[in-house]
This record gives sequence, C-alpha cells and structure tokens, in this order.
Amino acid sequence: MSNKAKSFLGKWMLLISMVLGVGLYLLLAMVPGLERAEGGYIEVARDLQPFLVGVMLFLQFNVTAPSDLKVHRWHAEVLGVQALLFAVFTAITVLLPEGNLRILSECAMLCFVCPTASACGVITSRIGGDLQQTMAYLLLCDLMSTLLIPATVPLVCPQEGVGYFSLLWIVTKRVFSMLVLPCALAWLIRFTLPGVQKWLARYTGWAFYVWGISLMLAMSLATRALRQSHASIWMAVLIGLVALACCLLQFCLGRKIAKGYGRRVSVTAGQTFGQKNTGFLIWLGFNYMTPITSVAGGLYAVCQNMINSWELQHYRNNDGKES
Repeated sequence: MSNKAKSFLGKWMLLISMVLGVGLYLLLAMVPGLERAEGGYIEVARDLQPFLVGVMLFLQFNVTAPSDLKVHRWHAEVLGVQALLFAVFTAITVLLPEGNLRILSECAMLCFVCPTASACGVITSRIGGDLQQTMAYLLLCDLMSTLLIPATVPLVCPQEGVGYFSLLWIVTKRVFSMLVLPCALAWLIRFTLPGVQKWLARYTGWAFYVWGISLMLAMSLATRALRQSHASIWMAVLIGLVALACCLLQFCLGRKIAKGYGRRVSVTAGQTFGQKNTGFLIWLGFNYMTPITSVAGGLYAVCQNMINSWELQHYRNNDGKES
C-alpha cells in the first residue's frame, strides 16, 4: 500500500467505514427479500465481524507479553467508578415503574456495564495511549462485566429459566470466546515460534485496517437493530441522548480520573472507559432486557466513533504532541 493511500485511510477510515456500513444496510433494506437472503450480506456481516475482532486482538496480543499486563492503580479507580455508575442505575431501574423512564434507565445501565471494545487498543495507540495498559484494562473490564451482569440483569428483567449461573455461562461464552482464544494463540506463538512472532509484529499496524472493515460490518448490524426495534422517532431520540450522555461522561471521566498519572495514561483511561463493545450491548439488550434498549448499542456506536474521529484528527493536527 502506498504512503498516499495509507495517509488517506488513516485520515478518513472511520468516516468511510461508518457511511459504508449504514449505506450498505439501507440499500439492502430497500430491495424486498434481499435483507434476509440466506448467505447474504447480513449473514456474512454477523459471522465475519467476530472473526475480525479476533484478528485485531491477536495482532495486539502478539506485541503484548504476559509480563506487560500489569495492573495499575488507575485500573482499579476507573473500574470502581464504572461499577458504581452501573450499580446506581441498576437501583434506579429496579425502583422505577414500567414506562419510558425505566427503559431509558435500562439503556444507561447497559452503557455502563458493557465491556470495553476489543478495538480499543487500535485507536488508543494511534492517539498517544499505552497499548499494554489498554489490553490489561480490557481483560479486567471483561471479567468485571461477566460477574456483574448475571447478578443484576435478572433483577431488572426476570425471565423464567434465566438465573445467575445459567446467565453467567452464556455471558462468559459470549465475552471470552473472542478474547481468550486470540490471546492464547498469540502467546503460544510467542513462546514456541519466536521468529514467527517477530514477523507478525511487523503487521501490527494492519489492525487499524481490520478495524475499519469490522466497524463497517458493525455499523450495518447496528443499523439493522435500530430499524427492527420499531422504536418511535421520539423514543429513539431520547435513547440517543442517553447514549450520548453516557458516552461523553465515560470518555471524560476516564481522562479526569487518570489525569494525575500523566497524559499518556489519561488518554488510555479515557479510551478504555469510553469505548464499548456495542455488539455485546445490542445482544444483551435485545435478549435479556427490554428489547428496545438494544437501540442504545447502535446509537452508542455512532457516538463513540464520532468522538474517536475527533480525537484522531485532533492528535494529527497537533503533530502527535497532545490529544
């Protein structure tokens, strides 16, 4: 790939991926029968997107040794705030009667408990953050979410046959299937085939382009979830405002909490707290909460990627001196 092409994609990848993802789905939706065609784009997107996430994680874990994954004080501080916000909105949701306010509170719950996005390290490393500390937070956050969700979701939306241990197993498979396998494979290669590991390290930067394709597919799936929710325009706007508020709050809080640890850690904390696995959010909302809450996942994806776009541009405009 030429330097000119790399420069263009580095600048516009996020916007191109978002527009293509939304546009491709809307184009399919306009053609009767094409959206649900067996083996069609949506099926491919649903199956391929998790695989691409695994590739991204593999490339990142390939340059992250087990000894690099150290727990720092800011990890505990940010995780503590995340758990507190989730607990507050869980309590509010349980106390609220059925209605729109309860649905909006459920959306906030999901935005706060959702695990960190697997692609978080891709953006963090491009705006002056620390990849190794990002990967450590990713593992810790996924573990915390896996333990908290089964303990609280049945209280908010009880379902017959869905208890703590059954939901724990379901969430564990969902969260860790894309996390543990790439990590195990990367470290197996590191310790058994060091030459291959060094060769693969030359292609770490390709995670950014894999992320672009993955984002396009994720935006198509998010658009589909929004369209199939049949939410009224008014309710969609309210959910969008909740998603935007939660997104901004988490990006800002992460940076503020870790500000005393230096700019690099502050950038890392903001990204790890703010970037969410919105595919997981959509899945959890649709299957185990009030289904319309899955809309929050699609709208949160738009919010966080707009913030990422601004941060990437801001970092470039400042010649990498600040973000």
